[in-house]
Amino acid sequence: MPSAGSIQRTYLVLLLGNTLAASLIWGINTIFLLDAGLSNLEAFAANAFFTAGMVLFEVPTGVVADTVGRRFSYLLGTLTLAGSTLLYVLLWQFEAPFWQWAVVSVLIGLGFTFFSGAVEAWLVDALTATGFSGTLESVFSRGQVVTGVAMLAGSVAGGFIAQQTSLGVPFVLRGLILVLMFAVAWKLMRDVGFTPERGGRPLAEVRKIASSSIEYGWRVPAVKWLMVESLFIGGVGIYAFYALQPYLLELWGDPEAYQVAGLVAAIVAGAQILGGLAAPHLRRLFRRRTSALLVTAVLGALSLGLIGIVDSFWPVVGLIVVWGLLFAASGPIRQTYLNGLIPSRQRATIISFDSMMNSTGGVWAQPVLGRSADAWGYAPSYLLGAGISVLAVPFLVLSRRQNAPADTVELAEAPVAPEPA
Repeated sequence: MPSAGSIQRTYLVLLLGNTLAASLIWGINTIFLLDAGLSNLEAFAANAFFTAGMVLFEVPTGVVADTVGRRFSYLLGTLTLAGSTLLYVLLWQFEAPFWQWAVVSVLIGLGFTFFSGAVEAWLVDALTATGFSGTLESVFSRGQVVTGVAMLAGSVAGGFIAQQTSLGVPFVLRGLILVLMFAVAWKLMRDVGFTPERGGRPLAEVRKIASSSIEYGWRVPAVKWLMVESLFIGGVGIYAFYALQPYLLELWGDPEAYQVAGLVAAIVAGAQILGGLAAPHLRRLFRRRTSALLVTAVLGALSLGLIGIVDSFWPVVGLIVVWGLLFAASGPIRQTYLNGLIPSRQRATIISFDSMMNSTGGVWAQPVLGRSADAWGYAPSYLLGAGISVLAVPFLVLSRRQNAPADTVELAEAPVAPEPA
């Protein structure tokens, strides 16, 4: 059996490669779509179809990870995402109609769903099997730092490469890196601490795990309210990030300064690094994890509102830093809280279900906010987004009221039977 240290190193390598590949286009994605002839509404609707793909496939691919294996799910994800990313380049090259963007965006969403629950579930199960005595928050925080470093490098490189060549080249490089990650995972990643249930009929196993996931996920109040909260936070967060690209170019005064657009992702990446380092210290300031989540949610909504009020480039950049820090610092705390609420057998599926709820927020929030940007401008759309974010706070309060052990202890194992809803 591999050691806890080697498992953590593999986890960090997977995060590094995934994030580097993804972030090459994060700084230019919205500009790429607009350059292909789409309007703001169509560009964010394409993003909404991407998140709709994640909604449709999160639970089925989570079930794949729980029945066939986490490693298999990851490998399949790299190939799916690489192929669909290259299709995006073809659509851009030929200025394809919107319906084709919608279809390929759904496929990109499918690719990401193979990663979402599988990697985190693989890590937690493997560490548990090795008798890991540390805290999950420390592991997730290091992952957050690595993610931030990769995002910083990828977003700056993507903006620079697009400036020097064309907007399509970073997408091609993304596909090549994903193929490389397939080879890395094939060699390093093994299912440890988890044995896929390969016996019996596949459909029966799928139904059994899906049913158990509802029991241990949606019907456990502490988990349910945490997922409902992500309907509001997640959708606004996706829009806020991608709308910053054209918004900062508007404030800068040059619509073709792609390196400035890449700066958006670089700023958020830097905040990811600092937020990951700050997460364990932030956790120690509060007795309960939900207290930290409530504070960061309120302050995050406030910073989004200020981005919509201030109309000067550098002050907005400063507010982006604040928003990114709050978002990043809360991530490891939320991950630890959620993992402490769910059992191992359904872990990948329930984490995928949580990601599905997050993506569902993106399905409705992005077109709404994108349409508001077309009608009134980017600044008012951020004010609207701040108002939507505030709606998440009551659901965090409801999760807190369940007084779950995972709210205070380092790692709680979920109960054998769910609490009544």
